[in-house]
Amino acid sequence: MRVGPALNRSTCDRARIARDPRFDGAFFTGVLTTRIYCRPTCPVKPAKSRNVVFFPTAAAAERAGFRPCLRCRPEAAPGTPAWRGAAATVSRALRLIERGYLDDGKRVGDLADTLGMTARHLRRLFVRHAGASPTAVATTRRVQRAKALVDGTAMPMSAIAFAAGFASIRRFNAAFRAVYRRPPTVVRRARRGTKLALIEVDKRHGVPRHSTTLAVAKR
Repeated sequence: MRVGPALNRSTCDRARIARDPRFDGAFFTGVLTTRIYCRPTCPVKPAKSRNVVFFPTAAAAERAGFRPCLRCRPEAAPGTPAWRGAAATVSRALRLIERGYLDDGKRVGDLADTLGMTARHLRRLFVRHAGASPTAVATTRRVQRAKALVDGTAMPMSAIAFAAGFASIRRFNAAFRAVYRRPPTVVRRARRGTKLALIEVDKRHGVPRHSTTLAVAKR
């Protein structure tokens, strides 16, 4: 799979096996045996090369049926788009989406008008350079923003939904569950359980009281 103008399968495979931080955010790895996608720097033992595929964006991985890894947290990857050097129009559209352009009730047609082209042509460019439609990219970014707030804050889920750009709590819950295969409340409990387990390990000089607790944050 071609993931960018300067990236190919062999380059991506070497980078993810070496956990090369220079490639973090430049592409995502989909593991065929688990249907999970990861950052190149994922701490989990790398899958065999024959069992992985590569994607230019998180949205492209999700479009192909993969869910985000809970260990390496793709939503925290640095914003170094793999489509750098691609069509200037797509780059500009991605910046607008990142700023929430499609979170304010506007549609892809409005975005296309802003960029001076038809919605059909814009969708075609996105599939070619980002591996997913503008709508899919926008949804992925909303879910990623929500995931960061679920993990890093004590905000109620209703507040997270609107802060992340969702028009309703129902849509937030549906989108989050579609991506992570579980509701946001379960993900938050698992994250908190892992933090408590790590604190316990530190207190007991590296000997966990309940080893099963450490396994909460599964991929």
